[in-house]
Amino acid sequence: MDEIKSQDIKQKAAAPATVAKVGNAAPATPSLPGGQAAPAAGNRNNFRGGAAGGDRNKNFKGGRRGAPRGRNDGMPEEFEQKMLDIARVTRVMAGGKRMRFRACVAVGNKKGRVAIGLAKGADVTGAVTKAVNKAKKEFIDIPIVNETIPHAIYQKLGAAKILLKPAKKGRGIIAGGVVRIVLELSGVKNVTSKILGTGNKVNNAKCIIEALRNLKRFEPKRAKVEKEKAPTLNTMADLTSQNKQ
Repeated sequence: MDEIKSQDIKQKAAAPATVAKVGNAAPATPSLPGGQAAPAAGNRNNFRGGAAGGDRNKNFKGGRRGAPRGRNDGMPEEFEQKMLDIARVTRVMAGGKRMRFRACVAVGNKKGRVAIGLAKGADVTGAVTKAVNKAKKEFIDIPIVNETIPHAIYQKLGAAKILLKPAKKGRGIIAGGVVRIVLELSGVKNVTSKILGTGNKVNNAKCIIEALRNLKRFEPKRAKVEKEKAPTLNTMADLTSQNKQ
């Protein structure tokens, strides 16, 4: 009887150890049809059917697709802009006064192209943006000869009167106010100018643009080829001498 009881105690002691071994064992990996192993629970997102199932993360590139889309409200880099005038203007409406801002901007590349723009906006930034957009549509080309203008010009526009004269190299820009800013942006390095009329900045800016637009480029005259003229026979002696020859 003692032997039977000892055997039963040994069997009961061995049973929990077996259960513990089974609990610590790795779970069986299920298989798919065709002998392909199923992915682990933590790697299910990387699974994709087919031969290249595990290469999804390798081929993926972070970030947005294609090039970033940026606003191209841009002016080319060689163009510069300068403020000529900024003013606060009011308009009388039925319910009161409406206040807005007026901006006058000059744009140029210092290589013979320049323009001005005048626009209004609810704020200064909006007015300047509108003025620049207007100026980009109204560029003029200026004939520059030896870093100066080709000839003198007197321009009158409304109450504005401006005189421009060419200058020697090294003389610089002799001008004031908005005339100097426009000439610097146009690329003219030597010129003499004088404002003879009003001091209004907007009118003077329009006048200087009109003066630069009316400049003409002089082309050198081509050398005239002298035509060989046949000798004229005035007397009978000349006629007889030619017949003898």
